[in-house]
Amino acid sequence: MRHLLSIADLTRDDVERILETAGALQGVDEKLPALRGKLVLSLFFESSTRTSSSFELAAKKLSADVMSLKAAGSSVDKGESLKDTVLTLAQYEPHAIVVRHPRIGAPELVARWSGAAVVNAGDGKHQHPTQALLDLFTIREALGRLDGVHVAIVGDVLHSRVARSLIQALALVGARTTLVGPPTLIPRGIAAMGCSTATEIGAIADADVVYVLRMQRERMESAFVPSFREYAARWGVTPERVRPGRR
Repeated sequence: MRHLLSIADLTRDDVERILETAGALQGVDEKLPALRGKLVLSLFFESSTRTSSSFELAAKKLSADVMSLKAAGSSVDKGESLKDTVLTLAQYEPHAIVVRHPRIGAPELVARWSGAAVVNAGDGKHQHPTQALLDLFTIREALGRLDGVHVAIVGDVLHSRVARSLIQALALVGARTTLVGPPTLIPRGIAAMGCSTATEIGAIADADVVYVLRMQRERMESAFVPSFREYAARWGVTPERVRPGRR
């Protein structure tokens, strides 16, 4: 596997190997030489705090040289195209490029225009594979397993790249997913990805994990719910609506 553009790029064995490696590195404080002499470019064309800082810190902990570019303040503000930006930066001969972009498919284009390994850190409302892998790691840490786990994903599924990646990842490891939310925020045909859907919050009652999505107002061009107060009343996750946790 050269690039990580989508969960579809992975097999179950790939996922297991990634999770085992992450577990082995957990708690290691000293820098490791795994990426010594390698250049990692971080290209973020959307706002980010946790994802961008996590990638940068991880690369530095593996002894990589890191160069970060944000759209704001770069030549992108002057109208430079994604292709021109990537072709210019490719002259630095990076070994890996981590890219977040508002347009679906941008990471695939970056992989085409450069010789680097490309990691998708989020493209539009399409995919966010590394977040899904982190979520699998967290679930396995909490429950001790993934196979057979029931995860309820609640909220704005329509605009969520995280949800799409997580649905695929959970299916890959033998877990099952129920999407819960207003009909306007559940994409048509999404059950074809191997999940079930529900429009009543009661569907979370028997879930092992309840995964709550934020309302992505920055991607909403019209009203998808009558009001956020009504949304919270009908689909908010409260202690009374979930069952007590157990391992």
